[in-house]
This record gives sequence, C-alpha cells and structure tokens, in this order.
Amino acid sequence: MSAQITVTVAGSERTVDQGTTAADLFADDRQVVVARVGGELRDLAHELTEGEVVEPVLISEPDGLDVLRHSCAHVLAQAVQEINPAAMLGIGPPIRDGFYYDFDVAEPFTPEDLKQLEKVMQRIINTGQTFHRREVSDDAARAELSGEPYKLELIGLKGGAAEDAAEGASVEVGGAQLTIYDNVDRKGEPVWGDLCRGPHLPTTKLIGNAFKITRSAAAYWRGSEKNPQLQRIYGTAWPSKDELKAYLDRIAEAERRDHRKLGAEMDLYSFPEEIGPGLPVFHPRGGVLKRVMEDYVRQAHIEAGFQYVGTPHISKEGLFHTSGHLPYYADGMFPPIDDDGQPYRLKAMNCPMHNLIFRSRGRSYRELPLRFFEFGTVYRNEKSGVLQGLTRVRMITQDDSHSYVTREQAPAEIKHLLNFVTTLLSDFGMDDYYLELSTRDEDGDKKDKFIGSAEQWEEATAILEQVASESGLELVADPGGAAYYGPKISVQARDAIGRTWQMSTIQYDFNQPERFELEFSAADGTRQQPVMIHSAKFGSIERFIGVLVEHYAGMFPPWLAPVQVLGVPVAEEFDGYLKEVEAQLLAAGLRVELDLSDDRFPKKIRNASKSKVPFILIAGGDDRDAGAVSFRYRDGSQKNGVPIAEAIEEIAAAVHDRVQI
Repeated sequence: MSAQITVTVAGSERTVDQGTTAADLFADDRQVVVARVGGELRDLAHELTEGEVVEPVLISEPDGLDVLRHSCAHVLAQAVQEINPAAMLGIGPPIRDGFYYDFDVAEPFTPEDLKQLEKVMQRIINTGQTFHRREVSDDAARAELSGEPYKLELIGLKGGAAEDAAEGASVEVGGAQLTIYDNVDRKGEPVWGDLCRGPHLPTTKLIGNAFKITRSAAAYWRGSEKNPQLQRIYGTAWPSKDELKAYLDRIAEAERRDHRKLGAEMDLYSFPEEIGPGLPVFHPRGGVLKRVMEDYVRQAHIEAGFQYVGTPHISKEGLFHTSGHLPYYADGMFPPIDDDGQPYRLKAMNCPMHNLIFRSRGRSYRELPLRFFEFGTVYRNEKSGVLQGLTRVRMITQDDSHSYVTREQAPAEIKHLLNFVTTLLSDFGMDDYYLELSTRDEDGDKKDKFIGSAEQWEEATAILEQVASESGLELVADPGGAAYYGPKISVQARDAIGRTWQMSTIQYDFNQPERFELEFSAADGTRQQPVMIHSAKFGSIERFIGVLVEHYAGMFPPWLAPVQVLGVPVAEEFDGYLKEVEAQLLAAGLRVELDLSDDRFPKKIRNASKSKVPFILIAGGDDRDAGAVSFRYRDGSQKNGVPIAEAIEEIAAAVHDRVQI
C-alpha cells in the first residue's frame, strides 16, 4: 500500500496516494487545463506534496485562456521551424484575446505563409503532442540553445527583472529556475522544445480547431529600434469554434472602426514619417474636433473651481530629480538636452511645475482646495514597437489638474473629481464604465519601486477605496499597478463593441508635497503639508479622440462632428440657393460645408453618405420654390420640404441637447 498525503482541493481536505498528480484530481473534468497550487499555476502533471492547496483552473477562465494561447504560440513556433529550420526564436507570450511570437527570418511572412502555417499547426495539434517540463541550469540552457541568440539573451534576464527588460519575457524566464518545455509525440519522443516558464496544456488536442493566425508585422527585439527587427506573427485561440467565430466577427467590426483608417478617410489627422513615430498632426477637421473637446473640458474645469495655468515644455533636469521622476521614471523620458553643460529635459509630466506655482508664495488653509489646470503637452519616450495611432503616442496633451487639499479634505475632493470624470464620460457617450483601484506591489518583483511609508500607502489607498465604493460603481483591484508615488483610481470605459479602455485617472500623492516642501498656514497658525491629487479627465486628448472615433465608427453626434451639415445641390443651378442656406446655418453657429464639385448628383449623394456627416441637406427646384430643404439622415431615411427655419431649429436642438443622430 502506497504512502498517503493530505491536500486541500477546491477548499476541501482530501487524502490521496503519494505520487498523485493534479491531473488525477480533475480527470473527470476536461475543462480543467491547469491547476493553481499554493497560489502558483502548475501543469496538471505536477505531482502533489503534503499540505498543498490545489484549485482547478478552467480553460474558460483568464488564466486558463492564457495557458491555452501560450500553448498555441508554442505550436506556432514549432510549425515555423518545421517549415524554416533557420528561423530563430524571439518571445511568444499570450496577450489579450490571443498571442504572438517573434521570429528572426530572412524574409517577411506573406499571407500565403500564414495559411501554410495554419495547416501545419493543425496537423501538429491533431497528433496530440504533450508538453513536458524539465528544469535546466543556466549553463545547460546555454549549451542547448546555442543556436538561438535571442533565447541566450533572455537567460541573462532571468528573474523578476525580465518583464521590465523585454515585454513578454516573463513567460519564458520570469522565475528563479530555468525550464524548457518539450513537445513530445505519441511515441514519447521530444520533437521540439522551447525555453519557457510554463505552464501548458496537457495536450495539443485541447486547442482543437478553435485557433487562427490573424496577421504578421515587423517588431523590434525587446521593443527598441536599436535592436534587430523581427517578424511577429499574431494569432488567437478560444475554447470553442463558436467563441472563435464570435471573436473574429468582433475583430472585423473593430477593423471597420479602426481610428487610423477612419482618420484618413475623414481627413482628421495623419502620422507623417518626416515628423517621427508617435507624433500625430491634426488636420482642420480634426482640429475642430480637438477644439470642441478642449472648449468643453476647459469650461467644465472653470465651473468646477479650477484655475487655468500654463507651464513650459522643457525644464532643467534637476526639477525631475526633485519630483522623484528621475530615476523612477527615467525610461519614460527622452534623453537630456545639453545647454552649455546644463542638462534639460522635455517634460513627461506637468505636476512638478504646478508644485512650483503653489510654492511661489505663501498659502493659507482658506485657499484650499486649491485647484490648478492646464492643457499640458508632455512627451513620453515610448518604444516604437508599442506605438499605435492616437492610442499610444509620444506627444500627449493632458487636461491635467492638481488639487492641493488638507488631509481632511481629500475624500471630498476625490469624490468631486470622480463626479467630474463620470459626467464627462457620459456627455461624450462613454456611459458604460467601471473603476479600477491600483495599489502598490506589497511583496512582488516591483515592491522596491514604490516610495513612502506603509502607513502613508494604507491611508491613501483606504481613502480612494472608500470613495470608489461609495460611488456604487463596479470596483476592480489592480495590485501593483500604482504609480511609484501613490495609489490611483482609473476609470475603465467600454466602447460600443465591448472593448475596455483606460480613460481618466485620479491619483493620491503624499510624496511630491514633501519633496517640494509645500506648506500652507493652518487655522491654528502651524505650517502643514498639503495632499496633492492628480487628475486627468480625458487622460490624453489624443487617445480619447482615437477611442471616440472607434466608439462611434466615425459617426459622431452632431455636437462633436467636425462638419455638422453638408449641403448637396441637385444641380449647379441650386448652388446659389444653398449658399444662402449655408449663410443662415453659419449665423446660427453651425459647422457647414457645401459640395459644389463637378460630380453628378448621384455621386455627390454617395460621397455624402460616406462622409458620416450627421445632417445632409439637399436642395432642388421644389425646395428652392418653397424656401425649404430636404433632410437625408445617416441611416438613409429622408424628410422632404422642411422650411429653412425649421431645419436650422432641428439641427441646433440636436447640437444643444448632445443627442446622437
């Protein structure tokens, strides 16, 4: 009789034979693909030991999906090297809704290559290969992977610093012990292997046919243009074919809404190579959209008690040492600019300069809360490999505010800011959102990157959590996601097709007031230190515009639309009449354009329908004779013979009431 051990399985204590694996515990449930043992994910082949706490992880859960997708990435890499043995491996992590793998190959992958790879992957999957984990020493790994230069580089990144050094590296070398996973065929022979932290599916058959290679792109190794350019293949995998189809349908809709494509079609903005990556320019129509947003949020800040300020784009480097951004945020800032031996920096944040405004004269408790606001353009040295249209840029215009309050005023101020943020999001049609509370990493790899005492963090976190809970909104924890100087609430908004975007943020800062020696005169005559609360309502105007374009698929509500009215004459003889209508629309403060091109009327209507303008006004003989116009709406419906005054009233009301058309 074999020895027995006691383990806790899904909350219940059980006695099992020594040598029992996690797979033995959950053999009756094919949805279980990995186990959480003592809080760590383990392969189902993991052999249990005395006292371990074991929980099943389903393939449909976030961790289970990551394991599915990372296993699929291994199958992809195996297929690539089967077709092209000279291909060298980069990194292949799971990502949201899928995975990618980077390869060093002589020629970029073509669409035909991707189709061939899918066929090879399906053959590998159907053979039912299993993933076998083995521990290796650093030297043994270097010997085995001598032909994989990128893997050799990852070995040197082993441990907690892996993710900081290369995005996705933690899935390969994130732990203290190096491991290699072999893909083993039914004969028990290893047919392929990869440096990997794991865990993996018990068999490739669980991938089934619910996977797809979606695209390829160039990507710099470790995200830096200073490194070799690799070829990245993206893919996705789901627990079932139906879920895969639903995802592909969502992707097709997302591509239709892609703000980069729509921005070009609508002549809103562009990304000139001559200026540089991540540095967009706004065209006149995009400038209108940006101005409308700025006007809205400027007035909203004034009404909320903020005072408008302005600060430079550049500063002596020492300012950012005082604030603590150097060295904590050095990687996110552009390199210093030398001015006769004096280093300057492009600002990556506005708060240090706002602190100097606060410190410029004595402050009294009677002035608090003291609220500063500006449209501050900051510059972040984002790696070129992660830049994406307007949603990830290097030039960020923030509607940036800082509230200086007493400790007692902090909860009310945070509530004030949260109400401001949620009102703004609803006004812009982003009314499906939840809150995320980002706190410091207590005992993980990043724990040394946070400053301040445990008591300060506990107080700040408790205040944010209390206000967030009292709001009645859904609250999700984000441990380790705080800024180095304090915890934050971020508002996560869902767009029209269900994608989540981080929008506004509210951050509690007990650090910078101390670093800048900020003080105010309290009621009892003592000098006290204020609390500083950072808040960006749009977050980034550029990013917010990109999200709005995709949320509305370019069909903005009339108050936001760069062009609110497009006039289309039935024939050239009605141009003059429509110009008179245009003058009245302009006098009413509406944004209007006329199509006076040489195109025939049917083509003008087709062009107008593609323009996404909320109101198309058509004028022909009957309209002119009656002093009227005909409405054509974005859904193709039409209303004829509307008197001009009534037409202007209808449009103006839609703009004023911020309704969607």
